[in-house]
Amino acid sequence: MTLADPGHVCRRLGRSAAAVAVSLVLAGCTGNGSVPAGTGGSTAAQGPAPPAVIGTIDAGLQLPWSTVFLPDGTAVISERDTALLKSLPGASAGNGGAGSAPAATIGQVPGVVPGGEGGLLGIALSPDFGQDRYLYAYFTAADDNRIARLRLEGSGQQLILGPPDIVFTGIPKARTHNGGRIRFGPDGFLYVGTGDSQRRDQPQDRNALGGKILRLTPDGDPAPGNPFGDNPVYSLGHRNVQGLAWDSAGRLWSSEFGPEVNDELNLIVPGGNYGWPEVTGAPHRPGFLDAKVVWPSTAESSPSGLEIAGDTAYVGALRGQRLWVVPLNGEFAADPVAHFTGTYGRLRGVTRAPDGLLWVLSNNKNPDFVLILDPSK
Repeated sequence: MTLADPGHVCRRLGRSAAAVAVSLVLAGCTGNGSVPAGTGGSTAAQGPAPPAVIGTIDAGLQLPWSTVFLPDGTAVISERDTALLKSLPGASAGNGGAGSAPAATIGQVPGVVPGGEGGLLGIALSPDFGQDRYLYAYFTAADDNRIARLRLEGSGQQLILGPPDIVFTGIPKARTHNGGRIRFGPDGFLYVGTGDSQRRDQPQDRNALGGKILRLTPDGDPAPGNPFGDNPVYSLGHRNVQGLAWDSAGRLWSSEFGPEVNDELNLIVPGGNYGWPEVTGAPHRPGFLDAKVVWPSTAESSPSGLEIAGDTAYVGALRGQRLWVVPLNGEFAADPVAHFTGTYGRLRGVTRAPDGLLWVLSNNKNPDFVLILDPSK
């Protein structure tokens, strides 16, 4: 691996699905869209600098949706439509977290019924993976969206996928608005972002699972301390939650698709009602919590994957085809700044690797790739 020549332009090398090619590009290849409204006061005139581009990994991925990292640094990636779990050498491989071999197929998750925005979606690693070897997967089945855990035996590129143990069912499904992001929080419980599945009566109903963030035990039961008693619902009034991440103080943030207007970045509090379908964005209406960032035009965002490094949020935009960088200040968010607009296509997942680099999944490039960024530079 060699550093990119300063005269090179932004590009991606190597399209073969049979090999991984790492191309190094200039960190200065960015583009800024119009700036949406934040709530944390003004930022510097130029806004936050873009993370440095380390390279891209071409591994023949097809609609990758989510990434987790095993203790040995191996990256495990879900593919929505194929229902396959694939692995790539990660931080353990050196070279700034970039792999040097094609993605290996671990196995196909049984019971997945892809269609529209449904399929194999978010994955999460058990906090006790070293002992239980559990990988959790959120997927669309024949009648609902559900969560299973599967054992991952082996290591590196020699992983074996065990049979699914279904731990949670009944999340409504549709061709769109299936939610799908899952992550274990600092408290050891599983947080689940769901969509309204085009059922507008669900988000305001505490006893319905659509349009919510759920909080579960590892066995799929409502977590103790949930705001509505023995109920999995942690927050409500959501349209289609796509990203979950915690800041340095342990506060939970989420990214969410709006309708034709008002994509959102929300600070999540237990029992909070975020308004859908009664309100969107930040209308300051009693009874509902305002978004901390509002993108008035979904053409500029459609915020998907969310990761927080230190006190900066990184949001991948699908329709907007850019990376939004959002400085956080306690419970407030400053004005976001867009980078790489149109350079890498639709950006789905954003995940921090053990070495601190960000892995960003592209979608709809046929094949798709992983963009590697360094937020420290």
